[in-house]
Amino acid sequence: MRKLRGDTEPPEPGAQWYDAEAGPLVRPYAMTGGRTSPGPSGVRFDLIALVSLDTAAPEMGDDTALGPEHRALIELCRTETQSVAELAADADLPVGVVRVLLGDLLELGVVKVTRPVPPAQLPDEKILREVIDGLRAL
Repeated sequence: MRKLRGDTEPPEPGAQWYDAEAGPLVRPYAMTGGRTSPGPSGVRFDLIALVSLDTAAPEMGDDTALGPEHRALIELCRTETQSVAELAADADLPVGVVRVLLGDLLELGVVKVTRPVPPAQLPDEKILREVIDGLRAL
């Protein structure tokens, strides 16, 4: 059968591209295996939680248990400590997906998560008023 100009082959299943630059669409639940919580330990990752590569972590090598998204997060953590929000932005992944993937990496002992230093508590209002009164008296 002769092809006419403008005829195209039917797309292969799963190869439909929704945007020329975006590539094929992968649903977030496919990256996490349908999971929505970060591992059985029930760890909660705040957006400002700091994630760094654990220096005592075993070398993962080319472990096939880790997906490409896991590897991307490891590479981002390798350069510097980053917050969960920064990792999500740099990896171009939804925050929920990053939380689940970080839970996997935390259970494997690849990363460690720390809370940022809380801001100093504000002094009591009475002390501030005494300071203001003392400054006015000068």
